Amino acid sequence: MGQCYGKTIPTSENHGCTTTITVTDGGDRHSQTPPRNGTPSVKNTPSRSSAASSPWPSPYPFGVGDATPAGVSPSPSRSTPRRFFKRPFPPPSPAKHIRSSLRKLGAHGKKPPREGTIPEEAATTVAEGAEPIHNALDKNFGYNKNFGAKFELGKEVGRGHFGHTCYAKARRGELKDIPLAVKIISKAKMTTAISIEDVRREVKILKALSGHKHLVRYYDACEDANNVYIIMELCEGGELLDRILSKGGRYTEEEAKLIVVQILSVVSFCHLQGVVHRDLKPENFLFTSRNEDADMKLIDFGLSDFIKPDERLNDIVGSAYYVAPEVLHRSYSVEADIWSIGVITYILLCGSRPFWARTESGIFRSVLRADPNFEDMPWPSISPHAKDFVKRLLNKDYRKRMTAAQALTHPWLRSESHPIPFDILIYKLVNSYVHATPFKRAALKALSKALTEDELLYLRAQFMLLEPGDDGRVSLDNFRKALAYNATDAMQVSRVPDILHMMSPLAYRKLDFDEFCAAAISTYQLEALENWEQIAFTAFEHFEQEGNRVISVEELARELNVGQTAHYMLRDWMKSDGKLSLLGYTKFLHGLTLRSSNTRQR
Repeated sequence: MGQCYGKTIPTSENHGCTTTITVTDGGDRHSQTPPRNGTPSVKNTPSRSSAASSPWPSPYPFGVGDATPAGVSPSPSRSTPRRFFKRPFPPPSPAKHIRSSLRKLGAHGKKPPREGTIPEEAATTVAEGAEPIHNALDKNFGYNKNFGAKFELGKEVGRGHFGHTCYAKARRGELKDIPLAVKIISKAKMTTAISIEDVRREVKILKALSGHKHLVRYYDACEDANNVYIIMELCEGGELLDRILSKGGRYTEEEAKLIVVQILSVVSFCHLQGVVHRDLKPENFLFTSRNEDADMKLIDFGLSDFIKPDERLNDIVGSAYYVAPEVLHRSYSVEADIWSIGVITYILLCGSRPFWARTESGIFRSVLRADPNFEDMPWPSISPHAKDFVKRLLNKDYRKRMTAAQALTHPWLRSESHPIPFDILIYKLVNSYVHATPFKRAALKALSKALTEDELLYLRAQFMLLEPGDDGRVSLDNFRKALAYNATDAMQVSRVPDILHMMSPLAYRKLDFDEFCAAAISTYQLEALENWEQIAFTAFEHFEQEGNRVISVEELARELNVGQTAHYMLRDWMKSDGKLSLLGYTKFLHGLTLRSSNTRQR
């Protein structure tokens, strides 16, 4: 496929090409012949809203241990079966609209999810004799219109659904001797206002996200009457997918680490800027050269978007094999990218996909309810740290996944050779902490005292990035400077600095490292650890000694911001002496949700 910056669709020529390598039960590796474009890109009608106000709620119940869509019978196996292809077969079509697959998932009388706007494939349908809708669209982007005078196109190096990519060279100027790639997007295919905005946003994101080592470099954008031209650096080393295949479908752990560190580095940078990629897959990582040690670059921001700190997205986009469960539930944020990285890492280590099926609806069903297979070869020979790393990225509860910055401190990747980037999650957690009640802060302080050195390593790295003063403490000014130091233009668009205004109470206090740990830990992430029960028990012992006081059900309800209907549940959290029990302590750390309340009532 070469250097293709567009999304791919299957054609009659590529149905029989190889996209994955699987390993038989006996450990023999076989090159198979599923789709060359084996990661079908899917895009539902885009619509944005916050989770709280979304007019398109999730069509499926979602919670820990409850990821099966309504109307879908329980799977006889909770683990994705290994697949051994006997013959070539066409992949699920990336051009096929995802609504039909979701309609199958919501069968047995269930209505498909509501759409926010007119679907793209229906947008060109007009009354007989009327002018096509897209003729009235404004396709003037305001980009330079002298592309032909500035650049000379070479041969095509890649083709996708919305455009193709060519070699190019500048006729003059500072780019004259720099190898270039030009992504050419046809205006004729921009049939809706949404598709036009997608192109405009892709250019805006590429332009704003400047300067990272593993991000494809953007140079310019031009247009004429027929096309939009996005000029970028040329990456001549091919796709990560091609290298996976050339290695027989499996990397060694050391080789995989080098790849995963680069992916996490650039994705953590994007997330800090408030950009979610939404289409992370091996095809979208290109090597700068054919050298074995060449750097990788992240490309194709055609499905990417800016996201505000507390925003949830609800449009279903991405590639079926890499899509996160919460995307199918229509409420997600940057954690969806982390899931995709987990899928990529799984493929690197064993050569097969963790979630597999012959159809889109089958893939989605597997993503929602099946567990990855860690039993068959080669997993028994892979290190426990590597397996733990993948499992903590492929947790179906997005709240329990590591962030990209956290993943770089995981024991499997831990090294002094790569820097630990600043994590935007720190701002969100500290913001919640400074607005919490004294009782909640006492509970979090007790939890922080139960952390092991492994968990503290990430927190210590983040604390040092804030550059504490001579007194060993940090204030709001430290957070402000750290954000400014890492900022690009994208951060302003996604309004990430707004979180500093919410942290205003920190202007009148400082945090030492112990209190910073209490402020910056996530109970949900700790729950994903194998030793969570021991951590919770140790934390509760500290809480009993220092913070667990007599509290009435009414006061506890006010702490949790719930009404009288939840009082019967809160009483189960209390001991006979009026203090929280161990169960109550762990539940209190989470807070009370409407779903947990409804479940109890049933």
